[in-house]
Amino acid sequence: MNSAARHKKTILAVNLGLVANTFLAVIKTSIGITGNSPALLADGINSTSDVAYGIVVRIFMRLSGKPADEEHPYGHDRLESIAAVVVGAFVITTAISIFWASINKVYELSIRTAHAPGATQLALWIALLTVLLKIWLSVWTSGIGRQTSSNVVHALAADHRNDIFSAIAASIGIIFSRMGFLWVDPLAGGLVSLIILHTGVDIIRESAADLMNTLPGRELCETIYEKLEKIDAPLTIEDIHGHRFGQYMVINITIGISSELTVAEGDAIATRVEKILLTEIDYLRRVFVHYHPMETTSRPPTTSPS
Repeated sequence: MNSAARHKKTILAVNLGLVANTFLAVIKTSIGITGNSPALLADGINSTSDVAYGIVVRIFMRLSGKPADEEHPYGHDRLESIAAVVVGAFVITTAISIFWASINKVYELSIRTAHAPGATQLALWIALLTVLLKIWLSVWTSGIGRQTSSNVVHALAADHRNDIFSAIAASIGIIFSRMGFLWVDPLAGGLVSLIILHTGVDIIRESAADLMNTLPGRELCETIYEKLEKIDAPLTIEDIHGHRFGQYMVINITIGISSELTVAEGDAIATRVEKILLTEIDYLRRVFVHYHPMETTSRPPTTSPS
């Protein structure tokens, strides 16, 4: 998939998620208030937060599609990882807010002596509708994420999947509330917040790893070894470092070659290494090859992926 098609699919996933979350935020928040359901209200607040960060992500994604320029020679793809961090931050903030609101509601119900109305039937139907819609969105967005290898789409898919569990918890709370166990409804909201918190932490950890140039070291190195076996010249792979930019990667590789070769012959080998890796590993955008005389032709290759 070329860069333009990938960016188009990523924007589609972001836009569809934004439209769906806007609809759910309005309907769940309003019905949560009028339908006497703290759990549905908490889920509505979660959807409202989804809308807020969806707008931010949409802005970041538009910027990430800009071509490379003098100040950004590798393009703007790394903004995808930054957008995913923004998603994670919003998710964590929402989780903390919902948790404290739910705990306060449980406490209020535990000391209240007067009868309070349970959740309405409409609140239950809205919660179940959310479950069905989020199941579809989670499956569809995950498929787009696999096609595009986009961090932000994977983060959105995780958030949709997270919303399935929160909507199920809200549904259970509403059912018990209608049976007279009013405290179960806000307690379900508290459980929802813990699920949301876990997802937010995972999103930030994975996105931060990309921003800090963490690589899938063993897999990448084994692939490079396999590709460079085609070169008919004695060489060792001394070091590999990489920098991720969205779905793409720029790597620096240091090789050792025979001290008997001329500078021109060494340059030819380095050029051959660069062409092989760029041609046969799709997600590499640039390859920088450094070479020097190896101490011995029998020296085993070593790697130090960053």
